Amino acid sequence: MNIVIAGGTGFIGRALCASLIQQGHRITVLTRQRGTPQETTANPRTVEWDGQQAGAWESCLNGADAVINLAGASIAQSRWTEARKRELIDSRILSTRALVHAMAKQASCPPILINASGIGYYGPDEDRVLDEHSPPGKGFLADLCLQWEAEALLARQFGTRVVLLRTGMVLERDGGALPRMVLPFKLLVGGPILPGNQWVSWIHREDHIGLIRWAIETPHVSGPLNAVAPEPETMRRFCSILGVVLRRPSWLPVPRIALRLALGELESLLTTGQRVLPSKALAGGYVFQFPTLESALRAIFSPK
Repeated sequence: MNIVIAGGTGFIGRALCASLIQQGHRITVLTRQRGTPQETTANPRTVEWDGQQAGAWESCLNGADAVINLAGASIAQSRWTEARKRELIDSRILSTRALVHAMAKQASCPPILINASGIGYYGPDEDRVLDEHSPPGKGFLADLCLQWEAEALLARQFGTRVVLLRTGMVLERDGGALPRMVLPFKLLVGGPILPGNQWVSWIHREDHIGLIRWAIETPHVSGPLNAVAPEPETMRRFCSILGVVLRRPSWLPVPRIALRLALGELESLLTTGQRVLPSKALAGGYVFQFPTLESALRAIFSPK
C-alpha cells in the first residue's frame, strides 16, 4: 500500500513507519523537519510541509491508499500557558484541516483517514467505565479533542472512511510518559501520584501500531476507536506493578500540590484519569499482544 503519514517522526510515528516498511508498504512522511534521510528500504520518503498551508506536498496524497495523521505538539511537554494551549490547538486543528482540504482536491482521493485523538475526549472521570459510545466530557482536553475530531470527520463528505484513534498513555522505554515515571524508581523514591485512585488507561506501543494496521485492513471500522489496553489500572496499582517489574520500592507518593506548583494546569493530566475500554477493537476481533500492564512492562524492560 501507498501510505502517507503526517507526524511520522515522533515517538509513535517512527516506530509505525518502521513497522509498515517491514510489511512492504511504501511510506511518505509529511514533516516540518529539514534534512531528513533519503528514501531507502529502511527509511520512508519524506516531503516537507508546514502543517498549515497548501503547497506542493499535496500531490503525494493523490492515489494514496491511506492517510494517517499523528501531527500535533506534545500535550505534556510544558506548562499550559495560554500561548501553549493555542499551540496545542493550532498544531492539531490546522494540520488536520490542511490534510482534509488537500485530500478533497485529489483526482483519486485516499479511501481512509486515520486521525489521532485522545481519551481526553471523555474528560476527567473517577470510576465510570467509558467506551466509544460514551459522550464527551468537559475541560480543555475534551474541547480540543472535539474540535480535532470534527475537522477529521469532514473527510466523510467525499467518501473517505474516517477512524478517530482515541489514544491513552502509550508505553515504551524510548519516549512518552514512561521514562519520566521510571526515573524516581531508579532513584529509590518511586511511588504513585496522588490521589492514587485515578485510572490510567494505557497501551503498549506495539498494540497501538497494531490497532492502526488493523483499522486500515478492516473495512467496517470507522468513527471513534479507543487505543487502550483492555485492563486499565489505578495510578496506585500502576506504580506498584512498575515497582515490581523494576525491582524497586513504590513507597513515596507524589502530592498533588507539588505537581500543581511545578506544572500548573497541566497537573490535571496526571492527577485525574479515565477508565476507558477498547470495546470496538475487542468486538471487531483485534487480539492484544499485551493485554495486561505487567506483561507490557516486562516486555519493555526485559533485556534486549
